[in-house]
Amino acid sequence: MQIHKFGGASTNSVERIRNVHSIVSSLPLGKKLIVVSALGKTTNALEKVVQFSVNGEKEKAMEELNRIRTQHLNMGSELFGSHKECLEGLNAFFDEATENLKGLSNKNYNKSYDSMVHFGELFSSFMVSSFLNIKGVRNVWLDVRKVLKTNDHFREAGILWDVCKPLIRDEIDNLFIDESVIITQGFIGKTLKGDDTTLGREGSDFTAAIFANILHAESVTIWKDVNGVMNADPKQVKDTVPVSHLNYKEVIEMAYYGAQVIHPKTIKPLQNESIPLFVRCFLQPDLQGTVINGIAPEQLPPMIVFKKKQVLFSFQTSDFSFIEGKPSREIKNIFAAALVKGNLTQNTAISMLICIDENEDKQNRILSESKNFIVSVETGLTLLTIRHYTGEVIDTFTKGKQIILEQRTKDTLQVLFRE
Repeated sequence: MQIHKFGGASTNSVERIRNVHSIVSSLPLGKKLIVVSALGKTTNALEKVVQFSVNGEKEKAMEELNRIRTQHLNMGSELFGSHKECLEGLNAFFDEATENLKGLSNKNYNKSYDSMVHFGELFSSFMVSSFLNIKGVRNVWLDVRKVLKTNDHFREAGILWDVCKPLIRDEIDNLFIDESVIITQGFIGKTLKGDDTTLGREGSDFTAAIFANILHAESVTIWKDVNGVMNADPKQVKDTVPVSHLNYKEVIEMAYYGAQVIHPKTIKPLQNESIPLFVRCFLQPDLQGTVINGIAPEQLPPMIVFKKKQVLFSFQTSDFSFIEGKPSREIKNIFAAALVKGNLTQNTAISMLICIDENEDKQNRILSESKNFIVSVETGLTLLTIRHYTGEVIDTFTKGKQIILEQRTKDTLQVLFRE
């Protein structure tokens, strides 16, 4: 069995959904599970719906949801043609989302977020499934929330693996009795109590890996708008080059440091079962792309990752005691409680520096819990990470920058700077 994941960029227009059909119909015969993300920018738009609603701007929230509905129904009308039942099915999801909007509350923003944002994946996967059936690629649509159970850490939900394994195996085995293609959603799940959850932004890659791990899949293929994994984001760096082969370790390192090509949680479930991951371009499906497996690559170019909108917290003990020991543990507990991961950490004798992604709510929570420390905060920074660096590459990307913090190992350089 193969697993294929199509992201939002691959489904964000009628032409691209038709392209998905072209790719799927050309795949080798056999069982295939296809994971679909929300149409491009839909998640962002649903976030606006949530924000308007919890701020008490119900009319604006409804206007934005209706705009999303119109966009999807217009695409559906063109894709489905005379198959009115498909358009009615899509409309039913929007009716459910509209009813759900009435219950959003600012008492638990993250829970409200998940209860609305998850609809994006339902809209898109239903459209793709319906269109493929119309075009003769017989498939069955699976609501992933039926089998993907999580804890209630809304917006960053954790997978209940022991619960999911029998549910996924039984459901998928049953569905494959009648059809060889299953369409489902990435990014979303449901708690045992029935609350909708999301796995974190870009979590559809992770969903594909979860299915692959539990079902012992032959491979996972992620379809993107680039020719495989590049050595840097082409939107941020000129003259990037594609990398044809990476191993699991290198990708985990890149993901940890913020590379956006592969979700940070995706690799481990694949590595555990030695399942190869292919990253291919949906715009040029004949290209080889990148293969990721357990074999170490012979040579790699410098791998460059930029993370903008970084915030540097500086914690100092108020009595000039050493930071190691109890003060350090207290700071780490504060960050853990706020569900914040440090992107770069450095200690001195009496202080700890932690660089994080900008998030005003989480920053305020950290500050409110840090009364035992002298805290300063610096915003508007950029974190540069270079794997397999050279002197020339370092000079190219740090020249003229105000360097705030730097760390270096044999393989990796990290520089926090201000433009």
